[in-house]
Amino acid sequence: MKKLIFGCLTFLALTFTVQAQEDPAKALKKAGNALKSFELDQTANLDKLHEAVDMIAIAVAASETNGNASTWLSQGDIYNTIANQIVSVQQLNVGTLDALPQVETPALVAFSAYQKALSMAEKKYQTKDALKGIRAVQTNLNNMGIYAYEKGEFPNAYNNFNGVLTAHELLTENDEESMLETEEAVNDQVYITGLAALNANEIAAAAPLFSKLKENGAEKAAIYEALYKIEAADALAPDSKLTEEEKTAVMEKAYVNLQDGRKRFPDDVSILFAEINHFLRINQLDVLITKLEAALEKEPDNISLYTTMGNVYDNLYQREAKAGNEESATGYFSESLKYYGMALERDSTFTDATYSIGALYFNQAANMTQELSTLADDFSKEGQRKYDELQAEVAEVFETALPFFVTVEKQKPNDINTLIALKEIYARKSDFTMSNEFKARLETVQAGETVESYFLNN
Repeated sequence: MKKLIFGCLTFLALTFTVQAQEDPAKALKKAGNALKSFELDQTANLDKLHEAVDMIAIAVAASETNGNASTWLSQGDIYNTIANQIVSVQQLNVGTLDALPQVETPALVAFSAYQKALSMAEKKYQTKDALKGIRAVQTNLNNMGIYAYEKGEFPNAYNNFNGVLTAHELLTENDEESMLETEEAVNDQVYITGLAALNANEIAAAAPLFSKLKENGAEKAAIYEALYKIEAADALAPDSKLTEEEKTAVMEKAYVNLQDGRKRFPDDVSILFAEINHFLRINQLDVLITKLEAALEKEPDNISLYTTMGNVYDNLYQREAKAGNEESATGYFSESLKYYGMALERDSTFTDATYSIGALYFNQAANMTQELSTLADDFSKEGQRKYDELQAEVAEVFETALPFFVTVEKQKPNDINTLIALKEIYARKSDFTMSNEFKARLETVQAGETVESYFLNN
């Protein structure tokens, strides 16, 4: 084994020696010739593209050659060719990605190389070639950004999209044509670059892009939602260290962006939904109802809006019931039930609404149970009578809730909240066989396993 390892080390040493002995100037020439051979017959000479990558790596690493614009022009051409090949595979299904040289961010490498060549250019043709390369790679930067964005690789998407903008600046400064021919095209590119930055959580990079769009008067309502998210970033972060009061203060300050957006685009639905989410976050339920009513006027078939409205009234019911305001609590309960029902009218299989109705009744019964505990201390005949009546009402409400959870269990047998509700309701009914059944199922699911529906199989 020792001899074998020694032999491998010797082989590696020889390999590195060969590379080290390659003359950088000759490597640069070989890189150019290999690229030309590949371009003559891309199918038969794919190995030449690999050779070009190997040779240019020697040239750009050597002090003898990396101070020349021609070296960087060559690297730009080679890596932009790789980017071209990736586009051909993605758009035309010509060849495979695995067969190409496995280099990272080829369009960005090519763009950086052309930028270096431009800064080092001593002759007019070198400047001309560098600008020509920048214009050629600009399209590939955009393509690579799109591919990365579609795959959810937002930092990579941002870098490529931002490259398109930087290339545009260089080209226009030098009176060259850019793929961004109009102000609208520039704004569109700034917008998608900002979205990529925002999705990559690069808030510092996203902020000036969306601010620029706002200053330019770009006709995009989503700019204002983006500015809201940027200014409220510290509060919206999942790992935010702010207190709830601090979060609310930050979001309320950021809300001015949505207000500006509403003034600019009074009928835009996306801003309306952003406002709804804002008021949900800060728990301003009364204001939220008005926003939801406006949204329902614009999208009367949006089932989630009815469920959200039901949730808002459900929360108001809970608040009033806890405060002992029976009349208003009853009104909010009815409104909540109405909106959940309207959601089910549009889709009877919508389990969110079905579960919510069950939970509404379940919570009503739970609230009544607290009152039942108070009556339990009254041992008078009248007190006992009230206790028995309320106990019967509680049992009836739990019974009303039961079929809704049964329906959900048939569709989502591993939903933890549904299993908890079923376990509790059957315990209230003194049906301990069923209660223990769902207790066992709950423990199974909580342990990371799955179960099949009980009611579909019994």
